[in-house]
Amino acid sequence: MEIIVTVLVFFLLFLSIFTVYLLVFAIAGRLKNTKTTTKKPLKQRKFAVFLPSYKEDKVILESARMALVQDYPAALFDVVVIADSLKPETVEKLKQLHRVQTLEVTFDVSTKSKALKYAMNYIGDNYDVALILDADNIMAADFITKVNATFDLGYRVVQGHRTAKNTNSPTAILDAISEEINNHILRKGHRALGLSSALIGSGMAFEYQLFKNVMEQINAIGGFDKELEMRLLKQGIEFDYIDDAIVYDEKVQNEEVFEKQRTRWIAAQFKYLRQNFVSGIVYLFKGNVDYANKVFQALLPPRIILLGMLMFFSFISLFFADKTLLQLSFGQLFALLFTFYISTPAFLKKLITWKEISLLPSLFFRFIRAILKMGEAKKKFLHTPHDS
Repeated sequence: MEIIVTVLVFFLLFLSIFTVYLLVFAIAGRLKNTKTTTKKPLKQRKFAVFLPSYKEDKVILESARMALVQDYPAALFDVVVIADSLKPETVEKLKQLHRVQTLEVTFDVSTKSKALKYAMNYIGDNYDVALILDADNIMAADFITKVNATFDLGYRVVQGHRTAKNTNSPTAILDAISEEINNHILRKGHRALGLSSALIGSGMAFEYQLFKNVMEQINAIGGFDKELEMRLLKQGIEFDYIDDAIVYDEKVQNEEVFEKQRTRWIAAQFKYLRQNFVSGIVYLFKGNVDYANKVFQALLPPRIILLGMLMFFSFISLFFADKTLLQLSFGQLFALLFTFYISTPAFLKKLITWKEISLLPSLFFRFIRAILKMGEAKKKFLHTPHDS
């Protein structure tokens, strides 16, 4: 019995590293403003706004139209749709949109990195900033203006605030909450403590030539943004985050799509952890804390897995007469729940009902299945379909 308790205590001590990490950055995210800090631009840069679209016929037309609705000078941004496996009628409608450049591409194995590299080679280098969106993303009208202002501060990489444009199902609500927790901890909290923001795959902007050069080195099937993060942070480049530069993103609306999306994400997380673990330790001792921190983030278990484990250990600790075990399990569980609470915006808290809470066990097991199936994501791109 004592051996079992000792093993459980050591395992909970290990989990506490992740719990405390999340809690510290969640608290930090409440303490500092990460909104745009400049209003009158020192320079108005020319933007290439990329919309890679793989089989996204249902959403790409609206996204392309809305990408043009900016308060930034029209002559200083071009919208480039990269049409991969779209229907001919969709491509024709895209080509009729004024000020939208549509590039048709075909690849043996389609990836976002291939699409972006093709587009940059096609349109040339007459741009200052590359702005990356997903096919379902819609920018707020002042998004480019705010990103441009942040480049005035000397940053070469800027992440905007991606947020839900739909909360029309329990899965979508939980996905929206997960996104905002990430924004609060991995972006706001990190910037508050002087570390780089995490990137998220869209709603992100880069110094154009920097992005083009690093993308030439990337051939990822999935999770290209993770490799992009690692390579840039390894170079010592700092990422900023703008909390009030909004990009609306469709959240997954059912459990099957949730599982497929997380399979892709987890596969990328494990891949780049393996590739960067040793160098992360080496660069930590060289003083590159940003890169080492990003490698550590790849060790973080999915939050719903961490929550499930802490609930399980809290339950079984009731059967052992050990004070340390009880304190470690319940203390961490409450700390994690507090982290989630302070990281979730008030408008999303109001949407939580028993439907969402009762869905959590199912999503927990979906995550377990995603981990077991992540080998699929190494062979092909697991597309997440969008509808709204």
